[in-house]
Amino acid sequence: MAKQTMGFSSQALQFRTDNKLYHLQTPQSPIVRTAAYSKYCMDEFPTGTNAIVAVLAYTGYDMEDAMILNKSSVERGLFHGHIYQVETFDLVEQRKFDQAFKLFGRSNIDKSKNDLIDSDGLPYVGQMINPGEPFISVHNTITNTTKPTTLKGSEPAIVDYVSIDGTTSKDFMQKVNVRFRRRRNPVIGDKFSSRHGQKGVCSQLWPDIDMPFSAATGMRPDLIINPHAFPSRMTIGMLLESIAAKGGSLHGKFMDATPFANSIKDADGRSTTDSESLVDELGPMLTSYGFNYHGLEVMYSGVLGTELACEIFIGPVYYQRLRHMVSDKFQVRSTGTVDPVTRQPIKGRKAGGGIRFGEMERDSVLAHGAAYLLHDRLHTCSDYHIADVCSLCGSILATSFIQHQKRATRHIGGLPPGRAPKKVICHACKTSKGMETVAMPFIFRQLAVELAAMNVKMTLQLSDQA
Repeated sequence: MAKQTMGFSSQALQFRTDNKLYHLQTPQSPIVRTAAYSKYCMDEFPTGTNAIVAVLAYTGYDMEDAMILNKSSVERGLFHGHIYQVETFDLVEQRKFDQAFKLFGRSNIDKSKNDLIDSDGLPYVGQMINPGEPFISVHNTITNTTKPTTLKGSEPAIVDYVSIDGTTSKDFMQKVNVRFRRRRNPVIGDKFSSRHGQKGVCSQLWPDIDMPFSAATGMRPDLIINPHAFPSRMTIGMLLESIAAKGGSLHGKFMDATPFANSIKDADGRSTTDSESLVDELGPMLTSYGFNYHGLEVMYSGVLGTELACEIFIGPVYYQRLRHMVSDKFQVRSTGTVDPVTRQPIKGRKAGGGIRFGEMERDSVLAHGAAYLLHDRLHTCSDYHIADVCSLCGSILATSFIQHQKRATRHIGGLPPGRAPKKVICHACKTSKGMETVAMPFIFRQLAVELAAMNVKMTLQLSDQA
């Protein structure tokens, strides 16, 4: 998970121009660390935060690897982060396409955007830009027009840094890098993980007043994880880290967690292992400060104020915030762009498309017997189309509208024009009798066209029985 974490990736952040950089605002040094951690100076670039974690089934919002975060802890700065993104504007590259000499500069006529764009056509550093607002302006010297570039996406951004690249032109700047900073504080759906692979998403930001609290210290946990996450995965290291970090924080020292450190070679070269377990080393550290030998604590419900039936395992664990955030992944659509050929919704999150309802989803809905839901997804909300069908010859392709040339009487009398009568005729039968309107998916009409192109005629038999 270390490769996916939002960490403190650089000490010289203000000089970097990474295309995309994830940054944790308030990282901490882990209480429990290995010898390699110190050797490689990982404290210069920390990757997470020491969170007080309670292993507890609380409220049901922590099922299936979900976790509950303390809302007050998040508001105090727990796991706050930023995304830095750089956009480059190269006018020399644009000149290859339209052969126009362009400069950065704002319009002298339209001054409505002067509070967003500076006199040099670039954004103000520190300016908050909302989606759809202009932040950079380019002047075309041939057409004498100014075209602003607006911010894409759905979240606001802060202009963090503006840099100008050296160009071949001596008088005018032609290449600019604008670095945006976007706030990303934890929300429901964001992903977190301990160093032992216990990953999960935030399911609820729970109010501090409703969190369970310890009878001995009054502390409330920053994070609640379900105990069902441990037995099958056997990540006992996380439980040992919690006990070790608890003892280390009480004694004010870092704890060494280097693996196989207790295997010592004697004079004969044979390895002898210390017989006592790690818990027997860490337990006395806790009991010396009056805590339970195994890291358990009596806790009270924050909602009812009553003592919880079981003692709860609670202690600090080094947690990481991962770069997988719900803000970058959610996809939603009601209506929007459709494919011009099939008239069905397009795909793709950026284009505002829908999620494919495929064959296996159709099978699943059929197995549930939800026929109306299937009709809604695959017809009403997809490519709903009303076609004119000739009941005499069964063709849906030989029908066409007849436009009346006569002016309506209402128009002559100075009244608003009435709706022209609709008349549909079948070219094959040369008559307008027997024309019916039928609702069908547009792709069905497309199928009839494709078959007609291969000289295969498809006819429909209309019936009122359905």
